[in-house]
Amino acid sequence: MNFKIINVSYIEEVCNKSPELITEMVDIFREQVCEFKNDMKKLYEEKKYFDLGLMAHKAKSSIAIMGMDDLAAKLKELELQTKEGVKSENYIEYINDFVNQTDEAIKELDNYLLTL
Repeated sequence: MNFKIINVSYIEEVCNKSPELITEMVDIFREQVCEFKNDMKKLYEEKKYFDLGLMAHKAKSSIAIMGMDDLAAKLKELELQTKEGVKSENYIEYINDFVNQTDEAIKELDNYLLTL
C-alpha cells in the first residue's frame, strides 16, 4: 500500500504488526491530533505563542510515530520560532499545514486499517 503522508513501518514495528495494537495506536493518534488542532488554534488566537511552541513540541512525538517526518520538522521549526518570539506571522501557516496533513494522515490510516 502506498501512502503520501504516513509511513506505517515504525508503528508496525512498535506494535509487532498486531492489528489490535495498531488499531489502538491509530485511535490514540486520532484523539491526540484532534486535541492538538483545537489547542493550537486557540493558543494562536489568544496570542499565547510560547504555549503554542510547547504544544508543537508535544504534537511532534505523535506525528513522528506515524512516520510523518516532514511535518515533525515543521513542528520543530514552529517550536523554535515561538520560543524565540520570531516570525509570528508564519505561525498560522504551520497550524494550517498541521491540520491539512493530519486530516490526510487520518484518511490514509483509515484505509490502512481496512487492510489489517
